[in-house]
Amino acid sequence: MDPKKKAVAENIYLILAALFVASLVTGNLIFQKFFTWNPFGIFEFQLSVGIIPYPVTFLVTDIISEVYGRKRANRVVLAGLFASIFMLTIIVVSSLAPATDWSPVGDVEFQSVFGFTFIAVAASLTAYLLAQFLDVQIFHFWKRVTKGKHLWFRNNASTFASQFVDTFTVLFLLCSFEVIEWNYFWALLGSGFLFKVLFALADTPIIYLVVWWMRKYFNLKGHGAELEF
Repeated sequence: MDPKKKAVAENIYLILAALFVASLVTGNLIFQKFFTWNPFGIFEFQLSVGIIPYPVTFLVTDIISEVYGRKRANRVVLAGLFASIFMLTIIVVSSLAPATDWSPVGDVEFQSVFGFTFIAVAASLTAYLLAQFLDVQIFHFWKRVTKGKHLWFRNNASTFASQFVDTFTVLFLLCSFEVIEWNYFWALLGSGFLFKVLFALADTPIIYLVVWWMRKYFNLKGHGAELEF
């Protein structure tokens, strides 16, 4: 690969990694707000707003897995882990710092917003590690089996399995620590998993478009070809 295209490849990887980390951290910060969504009156979803950016993480890892390979995808997953731990550390320190009398956000308000963040992030990180590594492993398993063909199948098969594991794990832990009541468990599990499945189906054209462009630009010939550095 010539130096110019190598630099472009590294910059794209950096952008994808940044999008991954931003989506992950944002989802963990805003999770405490829940909303209902009833598209076309067909099904009423009960969802945390934290679910909105989270499926983007699986889209990004699938793109990186397809073009850059498993090692690069795993690096992004680990980067997200460290970013989440750092974010959690900052929140804990900020919670311990007493607010001034004139602070627009007092200790009570801050605690009400971020009070469950430690438990939520711990649950999210556990589910995150299981789901993201499972996503990468399943994606590459089917990539070997299909000999680099049927990207749509690899994308959805890996995402469906990993998203179910993620949704189940994080809800189970949040209910176990009484952040969410158990009577909401099944409704949230069904809504969360269905939302992620629909997102995975919707993002299939996106991953095809991005991968097609990158293969063409970097002259990656043959099914399953990856960038080499």
